[in-house]
Amino acid sequence: MAPAPSAAQLDLGTRAVALAKQQQGVPYQYGGSTPRGFDCSGLVYYVYGKLGVSIPRTAGSQYDHTPRVARADLRPGDLVFFYGGNLMHVGIYAGDGWFVHAPETGRPVAGAWMNSGYWAQNYYGAGRPAP
Repeated sequence: MAPAPSAAQLDLGTRAVALAKQQQGVPYQYGGSTPRGFDCSGLVYYVYGKLGVSIPRTAGSQYDHTPRVARADLRPGDLVFFYGGNLMHVGIYAGDGWFVHAPETGRPVAGAWMNSGYWAQNYYGAGRPAP
């Protein structure tokens, strides 16, 4: 279980969510990590990079790089990971079961409920980036 987030982590998380929400509507682009187009891990990489946090580029590496957070302890800005088949997917938790992500080809950056449907069935875990 991860320790309670510090004030710096809470502020970082709030800023990460705000920046991620500003990217809603940006088209999905495989390998994309700019506001011209994002894939899931590229969105995380961009958001946290803009906030001065070094984080790896791929979802699997982002999972490995962040300390685990129990689902019951999720805070805004935490990374939420999903695993379907052999693909890992990542989004930025916004609070109240909602996360922001770059879903797939043909679907722009958007929010989704992680507690229903595909996302609930394929939830893998969460991590908390450090300031």
